[in-house]
Amino acid sequence: MTHTTTAAWPALQSALAGRTFTDLTHSFHPGQPRFAAFPDETRDALFDLGNGDGFTAHRYSIVGQWGTHVDPPSHFIRGGRTLDRIPVQDMILPLVVLDITERVDQDADATPVLQDVQEWEDRNGTIPPGSFVALRTGWSRRWPDGQAMANRGADGISHTPGWSREVLSFLVEERNISAVGHEQTDTDPGLATSRGDFGLETYILAQDRWQIELLADLSGLPESGAVVVASWAKPSEGSGFPARVFAIS
Repeated sequence: MTHTTTAAWPALQSALAGRTFTDLTHSFHPGQPRFAAFPDETRDALFDLGNGDGFTAHRYSIVGQWGTHVDPPSHFIRGGRTLDRIPVQDMILPLVVLDITERVDQDADATPVLQDVQEWEDRNGTIPPGSFVALRTGWSRRWPDGQAMANRGADGISHTPGWSREVLSFLVEERNISAVGHEQTDTDPGLATSRGDFGLETYILAQDRWQIELLADLSGLPESGAVVVASWAKPSEGSGFPARVFAIS
């Protein structure tokens, strides 16, 4: 029996030649910004070359939602897909960047509106199904300053950008996207999370979509035409984990 195979690497190597690779991942470490209810990271060197051991090995103690991380549906939805049930072919997606940075610079509470999507499509065509849509806000410039990320007023209210229900609903129901991502800590704007309202995160995960939170700076990326690669560890029934995310443009 003769088997005909196509060598994948030469074709992929040719496609990647001259492309730009952009790391969209923050390095995580103890003391970094985090959800207030979560404990800080602890890290121990179980073995250390500097102490004369034959190798170095660290033990990390972190919550799953730590640094640049992935939230699968099970993070908020009982019975939702867990990390190990998201197939690897869904980790490479067309990248759509919605940019509201200028608005955020004027109003930290800004959120996208349908006109942002309509204008994006006027310039670039219809958002492809299966896309990863990233919200560019410039908020990652504040990392890793926890106070700057939370941006709380004297009354304790957090003023941070976030998504809007009208845009998320359109992206899911009309464009059938696969996932979303954002630079800030939460899907919901700070005005909502300050009163315990995580309705937008609940919505997107209830639609069997996944998301990446705390993306690193999106400013150097084109708004269309790039590819995002998002990968993470595979804990059985995992509800979240630090992710390594990068774009190819």
